[in-house]
Amino acid sequence: MAEKAKQAEVEATEATEVKTAEAPVVSEAQANPEKFLQDFNWHNYQEGIDEVEDSQLKEFEKLVAENFVDTLDDEVVEGEVIHISDRDAIIDINAKSEGVISLNEFRYNPNLKVGDKVEVLIDVREDATGQLVLSHRKARVIKAWDRVNAAHETGEIVNGFVKCRTKGGMIVDVFGIEAFLPGSQIDVKPIRDYDQYVNKTMEFKVVKINHEFKNVVVSHKALIEADIEEQKKEIIGQLEKGQVLEGIVKNITSYGVFIDLGGVDGLVHITDLSWSRINHPNEIVELDQKLNVVILDFDENKSRIQLGLKQLSKHPWDALGEEVKVGDKVKGKVVVIADYGAFIEVTDGVEGLIHVSEMSWSTHLRSAQDFVSVGDEVDAVILTLDREERKMSLGIKQLTPDPWTDITKKYPVGSKHSGIVRNFTNFGVFVELEEGIDGLIYISDLSWTKKIKHPSEFCNVGDTLDVVVLELDVEGRKLSLGHKQTTDNPWDKYETEFAVGTLHTAELTEIVDKGATIDFNEDIVAFVPSRHLEKEDGKKLKKGEEAEFKIIEFNKEFKRVVASHTAIFREEEAANVKAAASSAAAEAKPTLGDANDALQALKNKMEGK
Repeated sequence: MAEKAKQAEVEATEATEVKTAEAPVVSEAQANPEKFLQDFNWHNYQEGIDEVEDSQLKEFEKLVAENFVDTLDDEVVEGEVIHISDRDAIIDINAKSEGVISLNEFRYNPNLKVGDKVEVLIDVREDATGQLVLSHRKARVIKAWDRVNAAHETGEIVNGFVKCRTKGGMIVDVFGIEAFLPGSQIDVKPIRDYDQYVNKTMEFKVVKINHEFKNVVVSHKALIEADIEEQKKEIIGQLEKGQVLEGIVKNITSYGVFIDLGGVDGLVHITDLSWSRINHPNEIVELDQKLNVVILDFDENKSRIQLGLKQLSKHPWDALGEEVKVGDKVKGKVVVIADYGAFIEVTDGVEGLIHVSEMSWSTHLRSAQDFVSVGDEVDAVILTLDREERKMSLGIKQLTPDPWTDITKKYPVGSKHSGIVRNFTNFGVFVELEEGIDGLIYISDLSWTKKIKHPSEFCNVGDTLDVVVLELDVEGRKLSLGHKQTTDNPWDKYETEFAVGTLHTAELTEIVDKGATIDFNEDIVAFVPSRHLEKEDGKKLKKGEEAEFKIIEFNKEFKRVVASHTAIFREEEAANVKAAASSAAAEAKPTLGDANDALQALKNKMEGK
């Protein structure tokens, strides 16, 4: 400082001498004000060691006002980097002393070097060491919004530093402001690795500003869309059906593949990827793969383009050898199963249908899933072959002998066998005796004694039943079976045991409509009409009451048994009256009046009077 003050004094003296000269000349302070200010002896000036003329002082103040920065203002000024240390950058803002800025504020600009011009704001006039502290970050924030607004209005391309990932996109430093870069605005194609953009400086376009919430949205995609749009128009104008183009797999979905044709996207549906059936497009293609595709169709505006991949190769049916014919044995893989059958891929792209009726000799049809599963390797026989329609029907059952060939020997009428219950109908049960041999048991042939409304009351699917062959229709491939015929008919025995007129003691089981029922045993359930429930005292039997009953009807064919309690004592009374009348007639000849009296008495007694 002493040297600067001394130098200033010398220059001031020289200026005085020049001033007194006859001819006017420009002083060194005026000619080189920066050097004058730098060499000015501040110490002598402040201590008053040397007197300074007013004119010199005014000129000095004028030079200071014109060249030095006022550190009391909050304006953003431009400074020059004059030195860079490990931690700080020294900035000359043309003030009385240089300022210091931490290098952390220049992380967005790792290439900062001496001589660079930077914008700064005076943060602290002097710290504890008398150092001027500047802030580049605050200066950037103050200026940033002006720049961002201007860039948004003019469409100017700006540079931004990608700081980190965030939900839905990236955070970008633009002029010191944290802007949001949506994932959809990074590129025209879907981005799978966001991390590759972190810590990179890229060009962006400001597409949206929310001044209320201080939000800025930028886009990198917008910069390349203009060029792509031109390419797109050029490509669309040249599109023709049948044209083969090269493209890149842009996206893979469950229903197809999107191909980038150079700014124009087309879709290859999953059915147009391969002549063979596939479960997912990723079995055929992968992302970023280059492919040749053919244009199949497009709409009027050519905005929706349908592409094909398999059409570039020959149809497998056209390549099917002429030696393949009906009756040949083939092997294939089950690719699709439907209710009516299964599709078998004999060779790549050539499929045949095995109808469910051709999977088994059984006439009782089941689901195709009972025989095969997707992915199974099966042998089959070609039943029909239509090359023009590209259709083929196959059969599995033809690989084994028809079990009905010797049916009369294996299952003659009257023979007994065991079978598995496969299905129910309202009128009976289907029983499988062996693969391909099914028989029907009518509901009336299930039990001798039980009254069955539906076969499910008697057995379950999967049960094993003993059966007897009742009828055999070879041409119709039908077997009529019976289950009850495997045992003796108990009603043959009951016909004698419960003959009409026989007496049985039992408990009244249930009161039903128009009467009651009695369970004589597990097979015989007799019906008692209401008028036959009357006891000798005129009262009626109640549920659970035990009494003696007479069988008044037995029908083996319809399994009907009717009993009566009243008939027991009524017949006994009638017999007694008849005997008394015969005895009186033998003792005396009755008069007509006596006869009438006797008949009236008999009638009253029989009526219970």
